[in-house]
Amino acid sequence: MSYIMNTIRQRRSIRRYQEQDVPDDILNEVLEAARWAPSWANTQCWNFVVVKDDETKRKIQEAISPRNPSSKAIVNAPVLLVVCARLKKSGYYNDQYPTKFGDWFMFDLGLATQNICLAARDLGLGSVIVGLFDHDKVGEIIKLPPEHEVMVLVPLGYPDHAPSPPKRRELQDFVYYDTF
Repeated sequence: MSYIMNTIRQRRSIRRYQEQDVPDDILNEVLEAARWAPSWANTQCWNFVVVKDDETKRKIQEAISPRNPSSKAIVNAPVLLVVCARLKKSGYYNDQYPTKFGDWFMFDLGLATQNICLAARDLGLGSVIVGLFDHDKVGEIIKLPPEHEVMVLVPLGYPDHAPSPPKRRELQDFVYYDTF
């Protein structure tokens, strides 16, 4: 199995972290992986807010339902990445969206976020993608400028557990050739 396939297969959603800081050089490597993600016409419509301040993380946690299994990860992870999109950039030409799906920011940020999670795993870190929260409230907390949206939160840190892999569908259950 190739090195990248091994990393892909070992990545898990990590919600509990050791009390250990993430060194800046490791964090910068994770962010560098996001920088190299593909995007529509190389628009790179992403922005990342790195949150290490405990009070800011606590305020962001208040924007998440306590029933969300990732709620505690927001404050327990040493680093919280707030993944943001600049609107009207990706998939946007001549003041309009030429495709059926309009703004492609979610696709582009999904690619960048996946790069973050895979690079984190490769560097010994754990991560989890958190999407169920009050996006507008988090935007206010981080002072998000207009024409931007918060997409997801990604807690990062050294995992304190190693969950087993979830069951995955077999290829024959979702791959078709020539026609559906």
